[in-house]
Amino acid sequence: MAQLIKLENYISRYEKDPFHYPGQFIRLKQENWKKLIETWELQKEQSLSDEITYEKEETHTPLSKWKKFFQRKEEVLESENVSFDLPKTKEDLKYYFLDTLLPFQLKWASTTMNEMSFLDRAYYDNLTLRYFLQRFPDTFLLLYNPVFQLKNVSIDGEIILITPIGIDIISLIERPSSTKIIVGDDRTWFTEENNVQSKILSPILSLKRTETVIKSILATFTGTVPFRKIVLSRTNIIEFEHEPYLTKFIGIEQHQKWLNDQRSLISPLKYNQLKIAEAILRHCDTVAMKRPEWERQEMDDFSSL
Repeated sequence: MAQLIKLENYISRYEKDPFHYPGQFIRLKQENWKKLIETWELQKEQSLSDEITYEKEETHTPLSKWKKFFQRKEEVLESENVSFDLPKTKEDLKYYFLDTLLPFQLKWASTTMNEMSFLDRAYYDNLTLRYFLQRFPDTFLLLYNPVFQLKNVSIDGEIILITPIGIDIISLIERPSSTKIIVGDDRTWFTEENNVQSKILSPILSLKRTETVIKSILATFTGTVPFRKIVLSRTNIIEFEHEPYLTKFIGIEQHQKWLNDQRSLISPLKYNQLKIAEAILRHCDTVAMKRPEWERQEMDDFSSL
């Protein structure tokens, strides 16, 4: 599960301590996955009946801690719409677990112990954000449409993945599946449906703008930082004659292989990777306010589960 270190201009606890939270998230995720597996296996072994009361679960099972935590008022989950029945297969359990982690990801990307941003509730149902969080390894650090602040100028950025081996800048283009995307020049591309072409703004413009910003931020960074600019469409064919230097066009036909390649990258977090994240986060815009005192007094992560 990729880590959401910056979401637009919301405050993030990663920007407060980029060397602590990435490792803490991985550790807590592993610990809580182990707990959930143990609970699930125990339930299977004991063949617990469907008639077990809610009160008994609240008192005797580790799952009750998950229930209580997710139902706290600062979480935006609607308790009446959440089912806590454990899935029947281990694969389903994994997806269940990833879904329950999403509120934590969004909370860490919009609050610190002392400050908070007003998070748009739509992000809890944002399938694109969910894709980038749930389909990539824990050691991938995600900046989702960050807003950069350089010399009193705000600049909207594209999706950025800081991986253990480099930086991927991603522009997502998705149209109805019957539409073909045709690569043009740096300024104009085309979409085609039923042999009718329409002009669209080339995503290369925003990719280059984001790349320029990041390179300026990392101008004094020692060491080589590999960059890749990626135009991604999970729903459409991308038709092109050639790819520009250090640029990849990933259409529906290339998507699965590209995703598998990212998921197969087995590497721990790198010190240089965290240094890069620190530098970039330092130049991101943040809009936040002080958290109410009663919120600051409550447990604010899932280490107690």
